[in-house]
Order: sequence, then structure tokens, then C-alpha cells
Amino acid sequence: MSLLFQSICIMLFYDNPPDRTKAMPNIPSTKTAAAISQKRELIPRFRVLLHNDDVNTPEHVVKALMHVFKFTVQECERIMMEAHNQGVALCTIEPLEQAEHHRDQLHAFSLTATIEPE
Repeated sequence: MSLLFQSICIMLFYDNPPDRTKAMPNIPSTKTAAAISQKRELIPRFRVLLHNDDVNTPEHVVKALMHVFKFTVQECERIMMEAHNQGVALCTIEPLEQAEHHRDQLHAFSLTATIEPE
């Protein structure tokens, strides 16, 4: 093949590229009808609740909350006082595995904690 012929072929191709949509008119959509109509489902979330007890000192509760949740001292004191005054306090809302883990960590500090669906 001569260099001139190659040059002409390249010029023709780049000046008039083939229309690939006409070559393959029956390309299916990448999304199926089921996928398009399917709704987004959110991960269920759970409340981690701290219950009041007459065994642990306020300082112990605050330190445990700070260790488990990495909250500020002020936030931990607020949660501790709410549990003391109301009998129960909301610590956080999170996915099930995380909520179970935090509940178990609070239990390890001898605190009473439960989880419930949001």
C-alpha cells in the first residue's frame, strides 16, 4: 500500500467517521425497566438509648460515652443528665450493626443501653 493511499484513507475516515448508531440500531438500553422503576431503599436505622441506673457515677457515665461515641464532654454530660432526669436518653441513630456494637460497648462499661428501630 502506498503512503499516498494510506493518507487518503485516513483523511476520508477522520473527515467522515462511520455512524455507529446506524450500524447497530437495536442496542438495548443499559437499564432494564425493573431497574428504572425500582425505588431506592434506605438502610434501616436504630436508636441507641442509654437508661438511667443508680449504680454508676455521673463521671463514669460521661467517660464511657466519650470513649464509645467520641462525643464532646458537654454532649456526654447532656446525655447523662437526660438519662438521669427522664429515665432514658437518645445517644445516636445509626445502622443496626453500628448500633449493636455501641450498645455492647456501653454494656462493657456496666451501663444499661438498648437499641430500637427508628
